[in-house]
Amino acid sequence: MTQTNTPKPGPRPDRSPSISQDSAADVAGEAGTGPGGMPPVDAPDLSSSDAAGAGPTGDISVVTVSDAQDRTSAGSLSAVNGVVQPGTATAAMPVVTAGPGTVSPGAAGVAAANTEAVGAEPANADAAEPAIPAAPGAEAPAEEVKDLPGRREKPEGPEPAAALTADRLLTRTAAAPVAGWRRWLYQATFGYVNLGDSDQVRIQRAMEHRIATRLGERTRYVPVLSRKGGVGKTTVTTLLGMVLAELREDRVIAMDANPDRGTLSDRSPGRADFTARQLVKDRFTVNSFAQLSNYTARDGSRLDVLASDTDPMVAHAFDDADYRAVTDILGRYYSIVLTDSGTGMVHSVMKGTLEKADAVVLVSGGSVDEARLASETLSWLEAHGRQDLVAKATVVINMAAGNRTLVNIDEIEQHFLSRVKNVVRIPHDRHLAEGSRIRLSQLKPATRAAAVELAALVVDELQQS
Repeated sequence: MTQTNTPKPGPRPDRSPSISQDSAADVAGEAGTGPGGMPPVDAPDLSSSDAAGAGPTGDISVVTVSDAQDRTSAGSLSAVNGVVQPGTATAAMPVVTAGPGTVSPGAAGVAAANTEAVGAEPANADAAEPAIPAAPGAEAPAEEVKDLPGRREKPEGPEPAAALTADRLLTRTAAAPVAGWRRWLYQATFGYVNLGDSDQVRIQRAMEHRIATRLGERTRYVPVLSRKGGVGKTTVTTLLGMVLAELREDRVIAMDANPDRGTLSDRSPGRADFTARQLVKDRFTVNSFAQLSNYTARDGSRLDVLASDTDPMVAHAFDDADYRAVTDILGRYYSIVLTDSGTGMVHSVMKGTLEKADAVVLVSGGSVDEARLASETLSWLEAHGRQDLVAKATVVINMAAGNRTLVNIDEIEQHFLSRVKNVVRIPHDRHLAEGSRIRLSQLKPATRAAAVELAALVVDELQQS
């Protein structure tokens, strides 16, 4: 192999601290070995110009790896690769090609020397390369930006007309309070101070929203039961029907199925020319809702009422078959059918009433005997295999006699809560005590709130049926 002689370079300026030859020898003697595990080498005289470079005579200048690392950053290997053994021409250095695990011929020795210089293990072609920390101040490699979930890009081109929605274009303002001192403060400040409605009003609106929930395509049947007369069964039926008809968008009807003389039409507004008994006779000719409207009453309320005959002898002929025929017609045009059942549980209409029932409302008074009879009604239903109706029953405690009673109403309420899930107490109201037509606008706020709560609980049970 022919060696090419190059001009002898001039002396390299010494940037490292001056060290004497004796000190270098002492350090080498204490370490035992040179850099990279090589045997110790006598330190040359650093002040000599011959020791600074390699001449033709083959003198060797030693530059330790530690000196090279001090002159470069800790994360860079360029200084180590740039250390050239003395006596070797720069032009004869092998070229290392880029690429994982690829080294040009003749470069294996240089790669091994570089590996020993940094104190690392030889690279394994099968193993992944370890990550080399970047030097301080160096720019980190740019990471690939991934699309975050839910990120939307603005569509290119013109927007469709459907993009112009009210939520996008209109500025929403808080509604004014409906009543109370909050309403007065809102008006006194010309709308600048708006505290919103009270919690009681918000709860009332939530109940109204529950009442307006859709129930599906099938008709729901809700009988109102009582084993004792005079507890307000017809009053509760009318209140429940009026609230449902006022807050719901579908049709609601209350049917008087009392075998005796019923009073549902007396408590409801409006009068009808025909009754339930006459509808049974004409059931094969009624083919539209317009024809059915001739048999129902509606005046001042959205609740339709199907009354019974005023003659007790004629009304007594209304039996189980007639009830089923009427309810089949009502089921075509109404979503909820309320049934004002007769007193007792053993009359002929009660069998069909309970078979079609999706939920029941049991009315009890505030006296001892009325509460006991209402509880016995639940026992009668359980004894006849209708535990499902007991589980979905709603007990209404009608305080028609007022609050001036020695009966502990709280104990009655706790008794029914041990047997059913829902109990509603309707307070005494002078408008209800009149025994005439009921108008929701004339009820006390507490009475109306109790009627709304009753309707919300009934709709909740109908949703699960």
